[in-house]
Amino acid sequence: MRPALEVADIFRVHDPAWRAAQQGHLSLGQLKVMSAIEQCRSAALGGHVLHCPACAHDEIAYNSCRNRHCPKCQASAAKRWLEARQTELLPVDYYHVVFTLPEPIGAIAYTNKAVIYRLLFEVAAETLRVIAADPKHLGARIGATLVLHTWGSALTHHPHVHGIVPGGGLSFDGERWVACKPGFFLPVRVLSRLFRRRFLEELERAHRTGQLQFFGEYAPLVDAAAFADWLAPLRKCEWVVYAKRPFAGPAAVRAYLSRYTHRVAISNSRLIALDARGVTFRWKDYRAAGATRHKTMTLGADEFMRRFLLHVLPGGFHRIRHYGLIANTGRRENLARARELLHVAPIVSAEPNADASAGSVQPTFVCPDCGAAMIIVDTLARKYLIRAPPQPRVVP
Repeated sequence: MRPALEVADIFRVHDPAWRAAQQGHLSLGQLKVMSAIEQCRSAALGGHVLHCPACAHDEIAYNSCRNRHCPKCQASAAKRWLEARQTELLPVDYYHVVFTLPEPIGAIAYTNKAVIYRLLFEVAAETLRVIAADPKHLGARIGATLVLHTWGSALTHHPHVHGIVPGGGLSFDGERWVACKPGFFLPVRVLSRLFRRRFLEELERAHRTGQLQFFGEYAPLVDAAAFADWLAPLRKCEWVVYAKRPFAGPAAVRAYLSRYTHRVAISNSRLIALDARGVTFRWKDYRAAGATRHKTMTLGADEFMRRFLLHVLPGGFHRIRHYGLIANTGRRENLARARELLHVAPIVSAEPNADASAGSVQPTFVCPDCGAAMIIVDTLARKYLIRAPPQPRVVP
């Protein structure tokens, strides 16, 4: 069922005036996201006319924009991604670890997204691998899936990565599966200290090599001495690395992955109202306790759109990455060896042309009235925007 209010509705109503007011301040990526969300599942992208042979129901299904920031497109994307990951889960406890950047670094991350988000991934993965490899802790080679989230519940800029990690790994000679202690993966305090030290080292290196940009109140940080002074307090404050209890079996891991891997800054289901006051939505205040965590917030439409677009990722930037045993290189061999050591039957891949009569292949379109498969009786072409002719060059 379509939600009563969608992010697309907010953009369609307020985008033209806001876009004109922000001319020159929005990136090409942000403009593309706005256009994609506004056009998603509308006549602008074309679609199909569907007919149900069983009950004669007819309807039009418009195409999705498939933009990774669109709230309407991520459920199907998550399902496809999860189906591809099903065979990679091992019959062991899985742990959830979160690495969060301090607020000052999050502030400069907005104008240095590609650099700082990359460092967040790489240093978090390195921290997990190094501590797990230490014989004092686990003494094994582990794997991890890291997922980048850049938002807090109130749409603020809050970069952090969620790590989903098997509770154990391969011994360095590849002859044993080394399991972690029941209910305990790695010491959070040790992870936090190494994460802080290595991230600040890499951030300093990025500054020395001219990879960072600073604007506005942060412009003085271009100077090396000013940047060093700015970093000093960050060497002493606590960096948040959080480890949750292990998941309750592979089914819980799958459910978690399906919710988190393709999440966007705010889902349509959290929107409550769009009126003269602005946009009202649900959010969770993690500083409060119990039921009081669940609150509502109203932002002006312009502020809501600004916050939403804070989380547009750089073009080509991957927000889901695999490391260690489940890195793309060597994943199949490592998982096969792990299953062998865990005495688990190897995964048999389904044949690409398996018989669809077994019921494993679901129809693309399902009738909302009777549940039968619908057929496409006509295709609607997408509408192409009319572009203005190029302006003639003026030769001085």
